[in-house]
Amino acid sequence: MPFTTDREKVAHVLRRFGLGASEQELDYYVQGGLPGALDKLLAFDSVTDPEIDLDRFANNKGLVNMKSVQAWWYARLLTTNRPLEAALTVFWHNHFATSAEKVDAVGAMHDHVECLRNHCAGRFQDLLTNISKDPAMLYWLDNHENKKGKPNENFAREVMELFTLGVGNYTEQDVKEGARAFTGWTYGIQRGNRVVEPAKPAGRPKLKAGQAAPRIGFIFREDQHDDGSKTYLGQSGNFDGDDILRILCSSPRTAVFLAQKAWTWFAYADPEPEVVERVAKRFRESGLDIKVLVRAIVESPEFFSPRAEQGLIKNPVTFCFSTLRELGLGSNLATRLADDETIQGIRAAGPAVIAMQGTKAMGMELLYPPDVSGWKYGNHWISSATMVERMKWADRLFGDAQGPGAGAAKGAPKGGAASIRYPVFPLVAADPTPHGVVARLVSVFDAHLPGSKVDQLVKAASDASGGAVTQANAGGVAAAVCRLMFGSPEFQFC
Repeated sequence: MPFTTDREKVAHVLRRFGLGASEQELDYYVQGGLPGALDKLLAFDSVTDPEIDLDRFANNKGLVNMKSVQAWWYARLLTTNRPLEAALTVFWHNHFATSAEKVDAVGAMHDHVECLRNHCAGRFQDLLTNISKDPAMLYWLDNHENKKGKPNENFAREVMELFTLGVGNYTEQDVKEGARAFTGWTYGIQRGNRVVEPAKPAGRPKLKAGQAAPRIGFIFREDQHDDGSKTYLGQSGNFDGDDILRILCSSPRTAVFLAQKAWTWFAYADPEPEVVERVAKRFRESGLDIKVLVRAIVESPEFFSPRAEQGLIKNPVTFCFSTLRELGLGSNLATRLADDETIQGIRAAGPAVIAMQGTKAMGMELLYPPDVSGWKYGNHWISSATMVERMKWADRLFGDAQGPGAGAAKGAPKGGAASIRYPVFPLVAADPTPHGVVARLVSVFDAHLPGSKVDQLVKAASDASGGAVTQANAGGVAAAVCRLMFGSPEFQFC
């Protein structure tokens, strides 16, 4: 069905650019209509976000390790009051795919995520420059080994192929000349008044809770820089790495490449060339301002076209976080962390840890992209194995054990993954009948289902409850209903 009201359009924008939203959040954003909602999303710099300390996620041995960094980031995504910032940070993580599989240092990967977050909505040249000088990226693509007389071409190739121009828009000579320009770029650890070049970023992968990670920073080794003349993308001069990034950002091809990639991630696959060119033109004329890119996408009529409606398969992060945020678990976690500073470790992360387990099982573990090109998306998210995990997400939310809000449901798996055991009954207490429970869950989870599918959900609720939804069995009923809902073809789209 077409988008006919501002509420439907704003909900669509929040699904794509906000990791989903609770009904209360939607009420807030829809005030002022679609233009007002977009303004609010884009003006996130004025919004205060919960402060979450990495140390709170130390393990039971008191160590802050890579799982701690993951828990910290997942908790930030869940509790954020800046949904556009969160969604863009995930997008750029996929674009500049850097993995802790190789960069196994806590401080380096934490700072890498912060670099993405801090520059996610500014000018692309600032983002590209900062991420190119980020120690995790320098190590990930071997640019720290790029020295005069022995240029390493890895980063010089990927910065064109994956980050700016795309395949087929540069020559092998451009790779060689670019590598020469990036010689001398490396990183170091601050030791008193000296900067020491380590064997790998951060010096050690784990830290004791409360212990600051060694400060790692970019270093330009002038003695290792090739200062000869270079010819790059048709321009000649004594270029260094900053010059190369400037040339790339001034290329019209970069605006087109990024506009197409952003449209494919946030709108739909295989966009029409005229749509890409129109969005790219606004983006290019703005000086590659990322907020202008977002606005250009949302203000395109095609973004609300039948092709865009429910036309994007949810990636695992969107799938999991939208349901968590729709249940209000983000604000609950933020309040809990603020009110009780004694909560530490896995207990501090709460539902964020369940989200970590869920997205990994569905094929998208943040901090661990599969390779430098990031995750394949769209239809690649769906397989028989990942569909099983999407259905099992209902059990991660509601549990399968007896108890308040977590009653056993017919068909529930036993001995499964850890569960949040969300207290369902208060959510459905106004109408604790099978029909009432289904109507409430369909509304909360923003599910767009035909009447025949809703009837199947009602039958599942009836079978699981015996016709009476109670405090004791509400969780099991919700799990039974949502296993069907989350496994339906319609629910895979946003």
